[in-house]
Amino acid sequence: MKTSLFAAIAFLFFTNCYSASPLIDTQIIAFKEISPGESLVLKRYGPSGQNVDSALPCAIFFFGGGWNGGDISHFADQAEHLAKRGMVAICPQYRTLSSHNVPPNVCLMDAKSAIRYVKTNAKELGIDPERLAVGGGSAGGHLAVATTFCEGFNDPNEKTNDSTRAEALLLFNPVIDNGPEGYGYERVSEFWQAFSPLNNITAPAPPTLFLLGDSDKLIPVATGNAFKAAIEKAGGRCQLKIFKQAEHGFFNAGRESGNGKAYFEECIQDMDNFLVDLGYLKASRH
Repeated sequence: MKTSLFAAIAFLFFTNCYSASPLIDTQIIAFKEISPGESLVLKRYGPSGQNVDSALPCAIFFFGGGWNGGDISHFADQAEHLAKRGMVAICPQYRTLSSHNVPPNVCLMDAKSAIRYVKTNAKELGIDPERLAVGGGSAGGHLAVATTFCEGFNDPNEKTNDSTRAEALLLFNPVIDNGPEGYGYERVSEFWQAFSPLNNITAPAPPTLFLLGDSDKLIPVATGNAFKAAIEKAGGRCQLKIFKQAEHGFFNAGRESGNGKAYFEECIQDMDNFLVDLGYLKASRH
């Protein structure tokens, strides 16, 4: 998106884009200028008619795509669900190999910029920064965990007063091991020890939901178990759920029918239940 239509319309302003349903208001917001005339944007989903002075819990979702591609529509369904349930959800853009020819460390830098923007502008966004869940799928899940645990990778042009640590993590088959036996090592070998979440978990570890398929060829179940153990060692709790015969990307594949639809709906419900348990959502009557 070299000449961003979003940026031209929304540069530094909150702009109503469309309503996905009568229960939801959406906005496209430019949050980071990366070159003259081009900015990264985020999409905000909120309950329709939200009181301007209210501060709602918020979930930030980073799209997957191996740091190679993807876009902010990846978690639209999850974001719409939470907005209908009374939370704010935010889906930020970040630069990727295909969009801007950047390496994975720049993806992490942009993700940290997005979280700092959300925290700095919490009042305008109608959110409570003390109730901030950060999540994502695959490489987007990596960004969610890395923004909490991995030091550095900050934009040199930005202030770093605000921490990018999350209060909770929502992880959908996330990339968490970038070591020699892990995912993407050949692309991050020069800085993998600082970049790999599994190697950087420190207290306080936020409560974590980790959804993983036992047929995932990229993220082994053993890696999920190691991550759970590391979170618990750091004083946090990790709800690790393994889905049988589920492959990578199972949480948003095949929504219309069959196992894919069942996986998708179950993952949405697991996320909802987890956020109810944290007090971010009220228990559903359904």
